[in-house]
Amino acid sequence: MFEGLWIADKWDWSQQHPIIYIPFNGLSFRSLGLNAVLCDCLTRQAKDQDIAIEGTNADQLFEHFIRAAHKRTGQKVVVLIDEYDKSLVDYLDDPAQLEANRQFLKSFYGVLKPADPYLEFVLLTGVSHFSKVSIFSDLNNIQDITLHENFGTITGISQEDVEAYFDVELTSISERKGVSKAQLLLQIKQWYNGYSWDLITKLYNPFSLLLFFSNNGRFQDYWFQTGTPNFLISELRKHHIYDIEKVQSTTQSLTSFDAHNLNIAGLLFQTGYLTLVNYDEADDLYTLDYPNREVRHSLAQYLMASYREHSETVIPTVVDFRKALQVNDLDLAIQQINAIFSTIPYDLWQRENEHFYHALIHLTFVLLGASVKSEVHTANGRCDALVQTEDYIYIFEFKLDQSAAVALTQIAAKGYLDPYQNGPKPAFAVGINFSTALKKVENYLVKPVFLLK
Repeated sequence: MFEGLWIADKWDWSQQHPIIYIPFNGLSFRSLGLNAVLCDCLTRQAKDQDIAIEGTNADQLFEHFIRAAHKRTGQKVVVLIDEYDKSLVDYLDDPAQLEANRQFLKSFYGVLKPADPYLEFVLLTGVSHFSKVSIFSDLNNIQDITLHENFGTITGISQEDVEAYFDVELTSISERKGVSKAQLLLQIKQWYNGYSWDLITKLYNPFSLLLFFSNNGRFQDYWFQTGTPNFLISELRKHHIYDIEKVQSTTQSLTSFDAHNLNIAGLLFQTGYLTLVNYDEADDLYTLDYPNREVRHSLAQYLMASYREHSETVIPTVVDFRKALQVNDLDLAIQQINAIFSTIPYDLWQRENEHFYHALIHLTFVLLGASVKSEVHTANGRCDALVQTEDYIYIFEFKLDQSAAVALTQIAAKGYLDPYQNGPKPAFAVGINFSTALKKVENYLVKPVFLLK
């Protein structure tokens, strides 16, 4: 089976171990309960290995299975547990059931500690990183390899692998699209590359990359089509978080998971929506950002739908908005903003504040692909948004039920555009006032930066 592969001569294939495999993703614990499905899983595997096990609870069967497998074969046991945390993550919106499952798993995984003399190898994989105290307090001999540099390339496809093993596909797709192979590789990299756990190697999302090749080079948000991250979107919306670029977090926050006090940066990292881009060892501070275009674009769409409480896509309108900014047509740009806002339910307009409109504008700019920074800090304060297209720079300041003149005055007084006075691109100050009564942009003002003084 492994002839011709790297591992072929790296292992003594005559050496075998009994295996206990628990794939939580394939267990129907929602309908049957954790104890019942784990008992069934362990009983069936033991039967397949011709091993008799006894017990009324899953932890009893688990412990008996390990000891019996070792006794029958004379070999130590390998335990593989996939998505060890699924029965917790799936109940983040149900605290009572989550706590019940946590207590159950604490006892279940606790079996591994006293069984250590009978175990050859144990591997647990999961989406989130629950602390040892919350689940593994009885299992203190496990090693977390999430951020271990020796395992930095274990969970993705490298650039070298793409170019070495997909040359036939790359050639075929580049010829069909009429682009060079180098151009195609750059596009693929922007869409699906970018994940890093060691801050050295950047990896491709295997799921998205392989679907891209199997679909003859069609760029799509493949990963997000597997399911909507409803809980995550709800948490971001609840905490008024929409700008998640260049966020910072400590190692402890990234490698722990407290279901009762969620750390958003850690949650986004552990679920694959953010990746590591920098580490300051002196302060033990990581900087995280979107890994690629697929994640950035898809998450922005979900957040936009959540803020608008409307499932209809705004992509066609956003495309027109982008075209307007590219040619410096602010009248048309404002029309497109109003088109986006026009589908927001009336009652939603009445109960929100300036943050709400700022969020929608920021997400609009994320979707249009312009370089956008929200709440950019300067020496005298922070502007609401800095937007750069290929030919222009815009500083946006948003107000609610005030006036565009107030917004423009703030830009001038705070000197938000001072760093761009002598830049290579024309820079413009844009003051925008939203009206809750009219449910649209009531007025806006635009001035070139050199006319602000």
